[in-house]
Amino acid sequence: MTTYASVCDGIGAVHVAWSPLGWRCLWLSEIDPFANAVVEAKWPSLINLGDANRITRKEIDERGRPDVLVGGTPCQSFSFAGRRAGMDDPRGGLALRFVELVGACRPRWVVWENVPGVLSSREGRDLGAVLGSLAELGYGFAWRVLDARHFGVPQRRRRLFVVASAGDWRRAAAVLLERRCLSGNPASGGRSRADASGVARTSAQGTGRPELKPSVVDRAAFNQGRGAQFRCTIGEVDAMPSLIARGPHAVATWWDGGQTAQTIDAVVAKGQTMPERGRFPAVIDPSCGPTRIRRLTPRECERLQGLPDDYTLVRWRSRSEERCPDGHRYRVIGNSMAVPVMRWIARRIDLAESVS
Repeated sequence: MTTYASVCDGIGAVHVAWSPLGWRCLWLSEIDPFANAVVEAKWPSLINLGDANRITRKEIDERGRPDVLVGGTPCQSFSFAGRRAGMDDPRGGLALRFVELVGACRPRWVVWENVPGVLSSREGRDLGAVLGSLAELGYGFAWRVLDARHFGVPQRRRRLFVVASAGDWRRAAAVLLERRCLSGNPASGGRSRADASGVARTSAQGTGRPELKPSVVDRAAFNQGRGAQFRCTIGEVDAMPSLIARGPHAVATWWDGGQTAQTIDAVVAKGQTMPERGRFPAVIDPSCGPTRIRRLTPRECERLQGLPDDYTLVRWRSRSEERCPDGHRYRVIGNSMAVPVMRWIARRIDLAESVS
């Protein structure tokens, strides 16, 4: 049985991903009160060592040294949406603390997740500090940016993953890099941005009006062909079968009759308004009155991450589950990992272990 420990555990998406594979968590580290309330409700037997900065070798020895150490350290200091303070931000510094825990635990495998912005943070020196420290500890590593939309969830979520293996970089590369991804001259993929926008404009003019899915989870309504009209701007074609809006922008989606829902950046047609929704994702739904917009529910956001329905609906302080604050749920879901991506990595580690 493979054992693991989770640093900056959040709401325990890694347990959702790895426990069905027979992996067992020895301990975790998390300090966010609401995230801890979720994990305590869903995984009551797990041991939380609290602040990662205060974990001692004695505690590690008592709880056990894991086969895999996994961590999704805070991304705010590396994100393009933040101030990009990198390792100078205490949250960014937790990445180096994670590497120190690698040295204390000496696991066979290391998995680290963060935003792609870490690749360019301080011209790459921050990522170099993490990788260099792993190399000094005797680990070989590989890194790759993976997008959750390619693993069965309807959201575009690109994250950097570093996988390290004790002693040999080739084992890490075998986990994270697939042979078919390494061809030297890949064929051109998809249509150009101009071609994609042309399709959207044609749809908006009423010729070949697309079937639009009004909700990421309302399959019945989608199958009935309910939809909305949009005037679209040039945008990047994604594979996200939903209509998601942030602020004044929306994503128009049409179904091409195959297995992929094509999407494109869009704005609401003239005469319609889209109220500012702040940080909360919203969905275009024809049943929601003149604006045809509503906020995504926490349950829908859980599904975007591959989490079970109502996973974050827990008792919070003096409140019952029914009165659990949505704001806390949105925040911790947004900070979580995409479950199917983490499960794919674990399965690749199992495969590497079986052939070594």
